[in-house]
Amino acid sequence: MIIRPYEDKDVETVLGVWLNASKIAHPFLKKDFIENETINMRTLYLPNAETWVAEADGVVVGFLSLIGNEVGGLFVDPKYHGLRFGKTLMDKAVALRGTLELDVFEKNPIGRRFYARYGFLEDHEYDHEATSERVIRLTYAPGDLATSAG
Repeated sequence: MIIRPYEDKDVETVLGVWLNASKIAHPFLKKDFIENETINMRTLYLPNAETWVAEADGVVVGFLSLIGNEVGGLFVDPKYHGLRFGKTLMDKAVALRGTLELDVFEKNPIGRRFYARYGFLEDHEYDHEATSERVIRLTYAPGDLATSAG
């Protein structure tokens, strides 16, 4: 497994990982929202975030994007779930930033389990404006809990 900085040449693979993982984690999101977010990923989010990719055998299988200490996204291709790619990417973010914050949809049990195992704590909930779905704000501070997510 290699963790390296995102490069422009990774865009199509990263978008594929995001779409495949989103289908599993976010089946409740409407098609038009996903289509719009795909455009935003390409033109807004990836160009303006610090993104790290995880590679297996030279292929990008996951990524994590940071804006300050905000985790804007952590996605791993479902074929690679449970193989510690997510944990390794999150470890990289913690090494870079220490304290982290992120949002996770309430209806995303995969993400919620991962973040809870990693040691994120719930801060507050709110309604996501674009989807009207409930979102949980999570925070992580090194030393709060042992990191044991897989």
